[in-house]
Amino acid sequence: MCKSKKSTNIINSTTTSRSMATESLKSTPPPSSSSSSSSTINPPSSTHKYPSTSTNKYPSTNYSPNYPSTSKSWSFSSKTSLSNLKDSLPENPHIYDFSEISKATNNFLQKPFSSSSSSVSWRCSLRGKELILFQRKFRRQIESPELQQRLLAICRSHHSSVIKLLGATTSGNYIYLAYEYVHGANLATCLRNPQNPSYTVLSSWLSRMQIATDIANGLDYIHHCSGLNSEFVHNHIKSLSISVTEDSLNAKICHFGTAELCGEIVGKEGSSSKNFGRSNSKVMKIEGTRGYMAPEFQASGLTTQKCDVYAFGVVILELVSGEEALRYVFDEGGGGYKRISVIERAREVMAVGGGELRKWVDKRMKDSYPVEVAEKMLLLGLECVDDDPEKRPDMGLVDGRVSRLYLESKNWAEKIGLPTDFSVSLAPR
Repeated sequence: MCKSKKSTNIINSTTTSRSMATESLKSTPPPSSSSSSSSTINPPSSTHKYPSTSTNKYPSTNYSPNYPSTSKSWSFSSKTSLSNLKDSLPENPHIYDFSEISKATNNFLQKPFSSSSSSVSWRCSLRGKELILFQRKFRRQIESPELQQRLLAICRSHHSSVIKLLGATTSGNYIYLAYEYVHGANLATCLRNPQNPSYTVLSSWLSRMQIATDIANGLDYIHHCSGLNSEFVHNHIKSLSISVTEDSLNAKICHFGTAELCGEIVGKEGSSSKNFGRSNSKVMKIEGTRGYMAPEFQASGLTTQKCDVYAFGVVILELVSGEEALRYVFDEGGGGYKRISVIERAREVMAVGGGELRKWVDKRMKDSYPVEVAEKMLLLGLECVDDDPEKRPDMGLVDGRVSRLYLESKNWAEKIGLPTDFSVSLAPR
């Protein structure tokens, strides 16, 4: 379900005949690696360069306005003028020189903002804008024209629940993606503060429902309304990839477009991967996070929109229970470690019923939540993590159901006199 109040019109670069108005993705090898070769994404020969600081603000449109003939100064008489107008819009991606990236990160010696087995990020300033710069390795080779097209379309997508991609550059086997910086913390830290496990900024049921609503709306936009294509996949949905803003406790989805630009998406032949064998995954390393990977993705290496739905279902269960997606605890009786999955626990709770739900819901909310809505959220989460991808609901349906449950929660809060507008600090206590 696409909500117009949260999304804006997208200029789909594939429907225009103009050349892309972008500079080359110029890059040079990192100083520390003399063996890697620099790659350059060359724009079409007729490229026009426009300053990235353009302040022109015009409506995004693919048609010529039918103004009266007396207003000649306001009319657009040809498609060429519209093409030039689109080229001047500020949504064009920034194409950074590798020297800019190197300088902003102190030759990559600056302390990383975050790091994992697949990426490293730095918080820095580029062209006067504070951002987060991610270094990721290409999973497969992408030709320059295709990469240009993807980058332009992704950078021109806008949604209040999706962190915007500002630009990129490439060097050797690596791509550097610059995302806008959002003040706040990731959802995993908000739910499970490592410095104080008994404290959470999401101590109210309504705040958690707001997070679920934001994520569902943003993911529905990515799947259906971004103007990219009908099979666009995020492939990185997890609590660590959701930012919670400090001022309003709203959720924003990180890493939008990463999978497309890094070549993680092998194919989009359908919503199910049943017809794809294990051999397909040998072409590239499967990249995912334990506890969030759908069974068919683990079996084939092919990611689909239903894999995103599965991961979102896990996040729903985390929001309700406060538990990690997957953890290991020491089993005193057996002498080893026991694997505990939030999915398995949720299925046990649903099977037992009765008061088991109250025992499972995060106790830090102090039993202050609508039990009926909590049960419906549990059911929705379990539908999303069904082992059969064909039985999982479409993200548009999920978005609609979460929105209705949020309204039920808000009505419940107003009925019992709970405050619905509040602000808290994300600082550890």
